[in-house]
Amino acid sequence: MNFQQLKIIREAARCDFNLTEVANTLYTSQSGVSRHIRDLEDELGVELFIRRGKRLLGMTEPGKALLNIAERILDEASKVRRLADVFSSETSGVLTIATTHTQARYSLPRIIKAFRALWPNVRLELNQGSPQEIVAMLLAGEADIGIASEQLTNHEGISAFPWFSWHHALLVPQGHPLQQQQPVTLSALSRYPLITYRQGITGRSRVDRAFQQAGLMPDIVLSAQDSDVVKTYVELGLGVGILAEHACNIDAPGEGLATLNARELFEPNTVWLGIRRGQLQRNYVWQFIELCNANLSLEEIKRQALSDDKSEAPVIDFQI
Repeated sequence: MNFQQLKIIREAARCDFNLTEVANTLYTSQSGVSRHIRDLEDELGVELFIRRGKRLLGMTEPGKALLNIAERILDEASKVRRLADVFSSETSGVLTIATTHTQARYSLPRIIKAFRALWPNVRLELNQGSPQEIVAMLLAGEADIGIASEQLTNHEGISAFPWFSWHHALLVPQGHPLQQQQPVTLSALSRYPLITYRQGITGRSRVDRAFQQAGLMPDIVLSAQDSDVVKTYVELGLGVGILAEHACNIDAPGEGLATLNARELFEPNTVWLGIRRGQLQRNYVWQFIELCNANLSLEEIKRQALSDDKSEAPVIDFQI
């Protein structure tokens, strides 16, 4: 038995037992994957997969048991490799951040500028995605830090820290009737075509829930993944934009546009910083989190992140 065989068992489950995908993931040949599986089954004296001809359909009970063991062994092995990496390169390396477009565009620049001043030899990579994709990148080890909504707090394998809370705002063309209806009500808002974030993006669920609880059916004519796209189509006159308040406040709304307060219409949202629970990190990862939330000490960040138990996150202490 060797690590390559254990990796094949794990990837077979992840790739829905498609050996071609397993081979591509592990940079080997399909025949080599099949040979490793046969050799392991011969060594153990049991069949690990349910087969139909040469096709794998699923895992047998021994195969499922081995999969759990393989995942633990490979996870521990990755921690050993990371231990050496952490202590051999404490002041240089790559910090990979998975985040949404809105946070990359509007919230992160000042943090990254401060971080670069402290760690000039660390390169940064920003990978943008939906909250679901960000969680997946963190768990797969493709990102050091994930920045997203409450989804980061819903997975036991992730330790999450609050960054800031934010509210929605309304974006309208200058002279829009809603400018004369302050404060804006949900009933008034529902009379106009709306442009906001797509399903699965932070804040959309709160928009939907507010209208549903009020017994209203909003006319959402366009959904987008990021704030800049929402702004673009509001500028074209397609509807009223519902987007993150800080996306309006950091930049001017745009020529011919106005921002309206919507704090009383929708529940506030929280942005969270997540890292894999129980995993050693380079010092600059810990400090990046501290830069985002200065009321968290490095000791508290490490204690929570390296704990095996999922505990309550610290209290949010500031807003943008």
